[in-house]
Amino acid sequence: MSEATARPSPYHLVDAPGPSAFMRDPKRFWSLLWLSSRMEFKVRYSDQVLGYAWALLQPLALFGVLYLVFTHVFGFGDTIPYYAALLVFGIVLFSFFTDAVGVAVPSVVGAESVVRKTQFPRAVVPLGVVMTSLMTLAFNLGAISVFIYLSDTEPRWSWLLVPFMIALLIVFTACTAMWLSALYTRYRDIGQAWTVVSRVLFYATPILFPIELVSNPLRQIFIANPLAPIFIESRRAIFDPAAMSTLEAANGPIPILISATLFVTICFFGVRYFVRLAPRIAEDL
Repeated sequence: MSEATARPSPYHLVDAPGPSAFMRDPKRFWSLLWLSSRMEFKVRYSDQVLGYAWALLQPLALFGVLYLVFTHVFGFGDTIPYYAALLVFGIVLFSFFTDAVGVAVPSVVGAESVVRKTQFPRAVVPLGVVMTSLMTLAFNLGAISVFIYLSDTEPRWSWLLVPFMIALLIVFTACTAMWLSALYTRYRDIGQAWTVVSRVLFYATPILFPIELVSNPLRQIFIANPLAPIFIESRRAIFDPAAMSTLEAANGPIPILISATLFVTICFFGVRYFVRLAPRIAEDL
């Protein structure tokens, strides 16, 4: 054996990771996610005269219409404490959920040129949309906090529960966005289906009215909605501790178990489906 043959090669073959939902380096993944969401936020409002103001004007316009209807027609303003602040708070939270998921559904298909890159983590696309909507939510909550203050709502310790409720909403929104964005790559009908589902969820969630105004059989169906407990407990934490709780409204453990099961199932299988489909997403585009 010659000296050239015996000398070890200075080059080593390294296995290159294939396309996936996430990255092996969490720090780099979060850095990429933050960069993507910041760019999305700037692009979303850069070409508009009013810019970010539209993100606040849209829920406020909806609030104005609904407030006039439900206070003058149904008289909710006289019978429900802090109804105006409660309504605008619920609309802002629900708008975050529907806007984030609605924009995220076609996001992977829209980012085809980026998704086709082998080393790009696919989850950055829908999660970047959710984080962008989260930035908007943070600004909106800051704005409506003034509205809540003017409604003479008394500060209480239960306000500390509100970040936990919002965190649950963020988790549910992110998982739903990942699931539907992956489904959309194969089934374009998901976009139309989400439009219908989001409208049904708006009226099936206690936003326009408190849960105690719903009759008992229908009330249990409302509680089975994974979003309902978040809005019910947020109302009790911020505005009215004496209001009906989720447990009282459910009139038993079954509706709450259904709601919790749906929440966990959508989150778990939504993320799992996206992770399993991520290596093959480019093939479906």
